[in-house]
Amino acid sequence: MDRLKILFLCTGNSCRSQMAEGWTRHLKGDRIEPWSAGIAPKGMDPLAVRVMAEVGVDISNHRSKHLKELMDTEFDYVITVCDSANESCPFFPGKTKRIHKGFDDPPKLARSAGSEEEALDSYRRVRDEIRAYVDGMPMNLKNDL
Repeated sequence: MDRLKILFLCTGNSCRSQMAEGWTRHLKGDRIEPWSAGIAPKGMDPLAVRVMAEVGVDISNHRSKHLKELMDTEFDYVITVCDSANESCPFFPGKTKRIHKGFDDPPKLARSAGSEEEALDSYRRVRDEIRAYVDGMPMNLKNDL
């Protein structure tokens, strides 16, 4: 059986899309081939790497990629994980289905945190929400169309 090819798309490809790729590879790698990219990549978020490592998922070797690098790849699904990427997502020809599943922006939440621990808690909450979404794959993909 062929694995589903899924692209998680975010603006910066630094946090949410990277977490989604990491969780999918970790939890569903036998059934789904995950990718991530950004509309305007800005490098890996070290706090995203840190909170994923807390739960045994290593994304430290990931790199922030521009969507243009993957335009020749045919995906089954493109999942935008932030509102900005959803608004500026290009058209994907062929069989690709597009889904928007927005998650809060941990770096933005962290800016209003009173301490480092509160900032990390924002990242942890979003990390866990992304895990719950990925856990429901591929069934929830059909529900989200």
